[in-house]
Amino acid sequence: MLRLIALPLFLFTLATAGCAAAPADLDVSLKRPTDAGRFIVTLQPPQTAPAINQIHSWTISVATPAGAPVKGARIGVDGGMPQHGHGLPTRPRITKELPDGNYLMEGMKFSMTGWWEIKLAIDASGETDKVTFNRVIETRAAR
Repeated sequence: MLRLIALPLFLFTLATAGCAAAPADLDVSLKRPTDAGRFIVTLQPPQTAPAINQIHSWTISVATPAGAPVKGARIGVDGGMPQHGHGLPTRPRITKELPDGNYLMEGMKFSMTGWWEIKLAIDASGETDKVTFNRVIETRAAR
């Protein structure tokens, strides 16, 4: 009988492991320099907070450290939930270059609440660099 009780408890513990709250000092800024300082990147979320399990689009702005728009960039998108050890549930990608160093990222989706990372790899003007944005998603499921 003890085994019948222990197994569900073990499975629940395993499923919820890593569900801790995001670190208190987590940097959730939407504008930041890339790791090597080659670009300044701004991540612009949708105007309405995205619901869980709903596809949404973001705008990414890329500029030089002096503030000039970066045109013709190739941007790779990756990410996931560091506390859960899984990646993004979709494969978001840049679908359009917009004016003034802006790029449209489509196909983004969050499958649960919690701390997500959005990782961008930027290749422009013969230089490459990367940047990671932290987002804490607290919205409810779409109905």
